[in-house]
Amino acid sequence: MAERVLVTGARSAAALDIARSLRAAGLEPHLADCSPARLAGWSRTAGPVHRYGSPVLSPADFAADIRIGLDRLRPARVIPTCEEVFHLAALAETDGWTTLLYAPPMERLATLHAKDRFAGLCKNLGLRVPETTVATDAESLRKAARRMGDVVLKPVWSRFGARTLISPDATAVAAVAPSEDQPWVVQHRIRGDDVSFWAACDDGRVNAFSAYGSDRRSRGGAALAFRPLASPVSDRLRSVAATLAAWAGKGQISCDAVIDAEGRAWLIECNPRATSGVHLFDRSEALGRALMGLDRAEPVDEPRCLGPTVWGRRGARRAGRDVLSAPGDPWPVVGALADAAGFTLASWRTGRTLTEAMTADIEWNGRALEPDRWSRT
Repeated sequence: MAERVLVTGARSAAALDIARSLRAAGLEPHLADCSPARLAGWSRTAGPVHRYGSPVLSPADFAADIRIGLDRLRPARVIPTCEEVFHLAALAETDGWTTLLYAPPMERLATLHAKDRFAGLCKNLGLRVPETTVATDAESLRKAARRMGDVVLKPVWSRFGARTLISPDATAVAAVAPSEDQPWVVQHRIRGDDVSFWAACDDGRVNAFSAYGSDRRSRGGAALAFRPLASPVSDRLRSVAATLAAWAGKGQISCDAVIDAEGRAWLIECNPRATSGVHLFDRSEALGRALMGLDRAEPVDEPRCLGPTVWGRRGARRAGRDVLSAPGDPWPVVGALADAAGFTLASWRTGRTLTEAMTADIEWNGRALEPDRWSRT
């Protein structure tokens, strides 16, 4: 009987690719999410999709559902793909199943994701990072912005570029109101080419790595088309990933960086979860094995894209092959459109941006979670 693997965050295209890769490697993937996740649910090649409660809206239900799922499935590994990774890590530490979770310990997860702590980590590891200052009040933020000159402002815990201000004028700076509960960072702006990388790590080593640029992004900043980067830039970023992997131990490390005019890589921020770099492995058996710590995988050298987001646009053919559809499995494309419609309706109904509506039920604000959060008492 094939080992089972639980892939959470089934709403994401990355989860679909990971599940297909695990199946290609002879494993039995199961997916789960607190959203309908039609993208994966309508696939013939991914695996069954289970539901759990929202860790934000119903944390006790989330905990109960995860506990039931682990008891029934007995997975060899739990692979998160979205921000539920933080909630899973907190629950795993409470319940004592951290060895199952494909992620670093909670404290290291938070260090990777918090923009100020990540900048400090990079300095300690000898990695190049722009000058970064945390601000918990408006006056300190304004002073730091004036001192640095050309800056980028963003919340410490933001995602998908939400609320990020690039080279803001004095009026925009004055409108930002950080606090102890909602700190912001002031970061010196590095000008150059925006790039990203994704790495899968086990035992402090990188088992899968892809570096890519994107000429097409959503309004929130998420990549829609993925162009593999060539040497020497890819090699430099792989070296950065190896340094971070040695510190993190296991899990997924995804970083945004800027390559300046001299070819130097400046790390901007990190997401310790799956990102678009997963799509550059073409749902291969090698990737499935790499995610289990059994092999190493190399990406393809051709562009890929989220088809529905670029179809009909000029230059769509150059964006590469669609990663949602697969031979004999066309329905995830329709499922993705249905999911997008649902999130759009939620956005209109709640007054949130589309990005906020897509992540409101799993978002992480950086606050520590106490064990009693997972209980109804």
